[in-house]
Amino acid sequence: MKCRISTGAVLIAALLAPCLALADASTADDRIALSADGGTLTGTNGGGGASAAWLHNFTVDELAGIAIEDQVLADAHWTFGSVNGSANFGPDGRRYSVYGEVHEGAGDDGPHPFHYAIEAVGLIGTFSHRLSVQLEDRQIDVESTHGNLPKAGLSYQWNPHLLTSASYSYSVSGNLGTRLTALRVDEYNNLVNLLAGVSFGQASPAILGIGFVLPPRTLNEGYVGMSLPLAKSRGNLTLVADYQDLSGSKRFTLTLSYVFHVGHTGAAP
Repeated sequence: MKCRISTGAVLIAALLAPCLALADASTADDRIALSADGGTLTGTNGGGGASAAWLHNFTVDELAGIAIEDQVLADAHWTFGSVNGSANFGPDGRRYSVYGEVHEGAGDDGPHPFHYAIEAVGLIGTFSHRLSVQLEDRQIDVESTHGNLPKAGLSYQWNPHLLTSASYSYSVSGNLGTRLTALRVDEYNNLVNLLAGVSFGQASPAILGIGFVLPPRTLNEGYVGMSLPLAKSRGNLTLVADYQDLSGSKRFTLTLSYVFHVGHTGAAP
């Protein structure tokens, strides 16, 4: 599932994906991630936002980060801080990654203020450097929308250049009413990395950042993107175009992210 609340998670997943498949090549270092987005939404003047994050590898197997993000969409405005971390363990050929993330903040949808709280924990097992299995549980409490959203996913790295992923999310409590299937393809090359994906099913607008008090609606989403490695600055530049149709409420978003290494000289991102 690629929903609005997971923009930071998508960025970190893009950073971690090669590491999960090729953990031996990772090197401890620090990274700064900056992003900005803007877009349109049916019947409104659209919106935009920005985020900044710091990611630190304590060791080859331990990663932690902090971030802050600010978003405006139509009459709504919200700001939140994030803390995330992951730890890898296990023998070569059978690696496991435990991760967690917390997003806490506040906003308003015009005249009404609201609290913004999203937490998630997950486990990823990677076998023979190719097959990854993901189990995640996400708790969402935004405005009057709340609930528990488990997710199961599979990824397969066909070769060093091609990764395919699929996941299914199903809310089991609260009023999220979410049942989403997601498919994604990543292609890694020397000059540019490409990604594309789709999501479809039913989703609460709250987890998409489109509306905070609306009932669940039918979602069809497609996105494409490209990431350009920048060897001289030891970073990469990523551009993602995302189109969502939530029961006739259509949103188009462009997100530009820049990640660069600081401190230790490590492997290229």
